[in-house]
Amino acid sequence: MSRPGREYPPRPIVGVGAVVLSERGVLLIRRGKPPRIGGWSLPGGAQKVGETVYEAAHREVLEETNVEIEVLQLIDVVDSITKDDQGVVQYHYTLVDVAAVADSSQEPVAGGDVMGAEWVAFEHIEALKLWSETERIIKEGHAIWQATRAN
Repeated sequence: MSRPGREYPPRPIVGVGAVVLSERGVLLIRRGKPPRIGGWSLPGGAQKVGETVYEAAHREVLEETNVEIEVLQLIDVVDSITKDDQGVVQYHYTLVDVAAVADSSQEPVAGGDVMGAEWVAFEHIEALKLWSETERIIKEGHAIWQATRAN
């Protein structure tokens, strides 16, 4: 089931994702909607009109996981383009990913349009077979987090 206006869009949709880090690892969600339904991903979603990227990250993480975050900085911008069997663009998201921190005592609770939410230890990330861009963004977010902790 697709959401109105997201499938075969006339223009890219801005999505905001957060690499939420703590002593317990990185906060991941299991997607409950297409694209990549059922797959592990970063918490995030579509930015709303009048909302900053950081506000969108905070809202989406809270809606999807019930975890409060503090955004550190921008990591990167990623294009997610999915074509259908005829080669027509079915989904097109411009994903703005940020690094954020959270208190590791917070227990994630799946909410919104996700099937699950949990802290995943960094050493287990590769075993999840994430989208290559998600894995890259997590590694970059982890490096930012390590640098902030060193100061």
